[in-house]
Amino acid sequence: MDIVISILAVLAGIIGIVGSILPALPGAPIGWVGMLLLYIWGNGTNASGDPMSTRTLIIWGVVVAVVSVIDYIVPMYFTKVTGGSKYAERGAMAGLIIGIFLTPVGMILGSFLGAFLSELYWGRNTAVGALKAAAGSFLGFILGTGLKTIVAVCLLWQIFVYLT
Repeated sequence: MDIVISILAVLAGIIGIVGSILPALPGAPIGWVGMLLLYIWGNGTNASGDPMSTRTLIIWGVVVAVVSVIDYIVPMYFTKVTGGSKYAERGAMAGLIIGIFLTPVGMILGSFLGAFLSELYWGRNTAVGALKAAAGSFLGFILGTGLKTIVAVCLLWQIFVYLT
């Protein structure tokens, strides 16, 4: 059973990283579930033989919660700062989802083009205004995704630390 729990924890960490990039999966929370599995089943001990502490689990839980909230705030903030509307945010998300099928470059371009076209058409903005809004939406997306990915990688690293 220990091996199964260890494998599930590592899979949760890997899925957490993938989920940090794909919008359909809650990345960092899934990675934290991997740590929770190790904690509950008592499989988590580091190289010194020390078990995972409740404090470690709670701290990472708080970090995951904060990053999850920030991930929703950052894109909206940057879109609003650059003069965009909800249409730019929604267009960026739609472009991202469509871009998933066209490699990571497609996700990035899709997010940018979706925000631009949505702001231009539905937001009734000028081309320059739509471009600024798309840039803000894109920057917010990159920062939010980057932050989630960093946390997810750190969670997977913590899982490996407590498995060795």
